[in-house]
Amino acid sequence: MVEVSGLGKTVDNGGEPLTILQDISFSVMPGETVAIVGASGSGKSTLLGLLAGLDSPTAGEVRLDRESLNGLDEDQRARLRGRLLGFVFQSFQLLPSLTALENVMLPLELAGTTSAADTARDWLTRVGLGHRLKHYPKHLSGGEQQRVALARAFAPNPQLVLADEPTGNLDAATGQQIIDLMFDLNAKQGTTLLLVTHDEAIAARCGRILRIQSGRLAT
Repeated sequence: MVEVSGLGKTVDNGGEPLTILQDISFSVMPGETVAIVGASGSGKSTLLGLLAGLDSPTAGEVRLDRESLNGLDEDQRARLRGRLLGFVFQSFQLLPSLTALENVMLPLELAGTTSAADTARDWLTRVGLGHRLKHYPKHLSGGEQQRVALARAFAPNPQLVLADEPTGNLDAATGQQIIDLMFDLNAKQGTTLLLVTHDEAIAARCGRILRIQSGRLAT
C-alpha cells in the first residue's frame, strides 16, 4: 500500500539548508496498522505530509498503491488522495460553515457518491452523533468534532487512513474514547492505518512502530 524509498526533505532556513528528513525507507502492507513516533520536531508530521502528497520531497520517492507521487501535478495528487486516502488531524480541520452532516458529505460528493447524505448520516450514527447532524463545529465539543472527523475519514471507504496526533487536542478520557473508536472502525473496514503519535500506549496498539530520530528512521 505504501512504499517509501530514500525519502528526504530539506528546506531553506535563512539561507542555510535545514534537513528535516533524510534517507527514509519503509513499506506498509495493506491492512497493516503502523505508528510513527518520535520527539517533537523529529519530522513525523513532515513525513505524513509527504506520504499524502501534500508536500514534495527533495530526495527519494513515495508510492501509494504502486503509483509514484513523483511527477504528478497538484491536480493528479488530489485525485489520488480522493481515491485512496482518509485523514484525521489533531485540529479536526472541519469546515466551520458546514454542519456535521455536510462535513462528512463533502468528500463523498467530491468522489461522486450518489447517496452522499445517506452514507454520511449512517457514519455519523456509527460514531454516536446521529443526534448532532445539523450542528456546526462551533457547537460541538472537541471529542464530538473528532468523531465527525473520523466519520469523514472513513465514509468514502479509503484504502489508507493517515492520522496525525488525533488525540492531541483532547483530554485523556475523551482521547481514549476516540482512539478506541478509530481502531474499531479501522478493524471493521480493513483499512491500512498510519498513525503519528507521541503516546507510546497508543503506538503499542499498532502492529508495528517506526521511530524517527533527528530526521532518520531509528534501527
